[in-house]
Amino acid sequence: MTNYEVMFVIEPALEEAAKEATIEKVKAVIEADGEVAKVDVWGMRKLAYPINKKNEGYYVVIEFKASPELPKELDRRMRISDNVIRHIIINNDAK
Repeated sequence: MTNYEVMFVIEPALEEAAKEATIEKVKAVIEADGEVAKVDVWGMRKLAYPINKKNEGYYVVIEFKASPELPKELDRRMRISDNVIRHIIINNDAK
């Protein structure tokens, strides 16, 4: 299994319950074929540049171990999610 890290920015206008549900959905996708090592919720932060006329976002970082196929599926699901405005998946073993 390979070590990965996903950072994503959730829509800031969502209610707290919807933000938690989005985090749980991402964790469920990871746990289907891997294991979550650490969830780090950064909370509301200012964006480096406006995205969809928004200047803030709710940041979350999740470290996980998974097979090489999982990041492709995770990327696909995060792209179609309306709650996630940006995301990046990093292979920590490739450093």
